[in-house]
Amino acid sequence: MLDFIPESIYYGIYINFFLFYVLFTLIHTNVLDIEDNKNIIFINISGYILLLFIILYIGLRPVYGIFGDTVNYAKGFDEYYLGGKIDGGSDYGFQLFMKFISGFGKLNLFFTLCSIVYIFPLYKISKELFGNYWYYSFMFFVISFSFWTYGVNGVRNGAATSLFLWGISYRKNILVMLVFFICALSFHKTVMLPILAYSLTYYYNDPKVYFKMWFVAIPLSLVLGSVWISLFASLGFDDRLSGYLTSQTDGGGGFRWDFIFHSGFAVFAGWYFIIKKEFKDLFYYRLLNTYLICNSFWILVIKANFSNRFAYLSWFMMALIIVYPLLKKRFFEDHHFMVGKIMVAYFSFTYLMYYIYYF
Repeated sequence: MLDFIPESIYYGIYINFFLFYVLFTLIHTNVLDIEDNKNIIFINISGYILLLFIILYIGLRPVYGIFGDTVNYAKGFDEYYLGGKIDGGSDYGFQLFMKFISGFGKLNLFFTLCSIVYIFPLYKISKELFGNYWYYSFMFFVISFSFWTYGVNGVRNGAATSLFLWGISYRKNILVMLVFFICALSFHKTVMLPILAYSLTYYYNDPKVYFKMWFVAIPLSLVLGSVWISLFASLGFDDRLSGYLTSQTDGGGGFRWDFIFHSGFAVFAGWYFIIKKEFKDLFYYRLLNTYLICNSFWILVIKANFSNRFAYLSWFMMALIIVYPLLKKRFFEDHHFMVGKIMVAYFSFTYLMYYIYYF
């Protein structure tokens, strides 16, 4: 493990590394055309270096310190390593995964493999959707505000949502997609929300209606927030979901206008490309509508403690919502440079939240 790096600056090194990477990418977008062979060589070499770095930097992080639930996952792994049995409880797939690795590997291997399960699907869907230009999509994923947290803290949740994304990269093969959805559910049951939302888009896929739903959810939450919390907690969808909603522990409850603003990045991008620029792509409609459904659900329960857990059930798609149209069609005269500037703007929220809000 990378124990020689002080825990107090571990994330600081990471986020400033990406500051360099984002600015370096911005320079390239200004100098070269996106289709220039030099640019394609650069983004692919840089992309694979980046992929390897992130997997190892997250996977080999110190266990004990400021990495949230990392220590709890370490305790669970140690129990299996010493011969503990799977209790058959929740997230059976993840427990089986942990138990299997404990039979031949040590803790650092376990966290590295968790990192691969979390990060490789982001590369996979980027490569599947955008070919040689996968680097831009992958960059948007890994500079997202919630990316780090669900690599080192909400590990099961992060892995489950990545498996969901891997699944929809096989959208033309329903059987394979369903297998990935089942694997995602076995890692974390709350991923049922994006699965149901995505499934709904096969029956109704009009973004204009879902846009209205998202905007209406805000006043409904402000006025009737406790009603929605009680309603969803009583549905019996998942014990963990109900526990998050009804917990009395201080887990960050309250109406978070800053997070609404953050969520609005993807909403604005969807509106701009579909309504303003008349971008027509049924798969993009499906992605956007899945995001709008899941984010609307989170807005309705935003006052609950641990509502950030539900925010991630939409936020993990935000990068894809923003970057997809940019890599499918030219909208601007200097389109490549605009991609770079949007990347800088998107990363700025992550960077400023760390150095101004959390620091």
